Amino acid sequence: MTFAATILTLYPEMFPGPLGVSLAGRALERGDWSCETVQIRDFATDKHRTVDDTPAGGGAGMVLKPDVLGPAIESVGSGRPILAMTPRGKPITQARVREIAQGSGVAFLCGRFEGFDERIFDHYPQIEEVSLADIVLSGGETAALAILDACIRLLPGVMGAPDSGVEESYENGLIEYPQYTRPQEWEGRTIPEVLRSGDHAKIAAWRKARSEEDTRLRRPDLWDRYSGDRDQSASGARRKD
Repeated sequence: MTFAATILTLYPEMFPGPLGVSLAGRALERGDWSCETVQIRDFATDKHRTVDDTPAGGGAGMVLKPDVLGPAIESVGSGRPILAMTPRGKPITQARVREIAQGSGVAFLCGRFEGFDERIFDHYPQIEEVSLADIVLSGGETAALAILDACIRLLPGVMGAPDSGVEESYENGLIEYPQYTRPQEWEGRTIPEVLRSGDHAKIAAWRKARSEEDTRLRRPDLWDRYSGDRDQSASGARRKD
């Protein structure tokens, strides 16, 4: 089944963009996924094709109009998640990306200017307000590209090895362990001895320990969640140290 991606945007020329090359590009050529863009401006009804207006209550910038966004959203139909790219949204997670990748596709609503008229979300409660990170971009297109890339790489056959997407950062609640390759020595630094030992049990233990330690030091927010889940018993009660 082809994974169908639809992007509602004022800049359709931005797609597929970088997703037209490398693994995603080859998958697009094979038909593993499809990319359709919808020009939001096509749903404006005035002679100037106006898509935005000044904020109610005053303030800087412009807001995308609901009477233009509504018909654009209706045009994509139902059956797929619709993600609205906005810094007001819930941060996307690898778990949610994996859920989306297992479905038939996804639609992205890309914001510009000061964002969307809030009534859009009241009228279409199925829309997920999603944030890429705690940053503000000039538009939702680059965030949509990033999230779509995360989905595409999980589609069957896109990555070479079946387990390539399993031992990755965030897949098990931790960031990934550090990686090394040849040459064995570089600038006086060598590959850790355990990785050259051939002992798969020791290598697995080292990798798990490094994932845990690096997550604890670099991402204490992830570590708190991971260690909290680990300290829960099957009944949900917390174990004592």
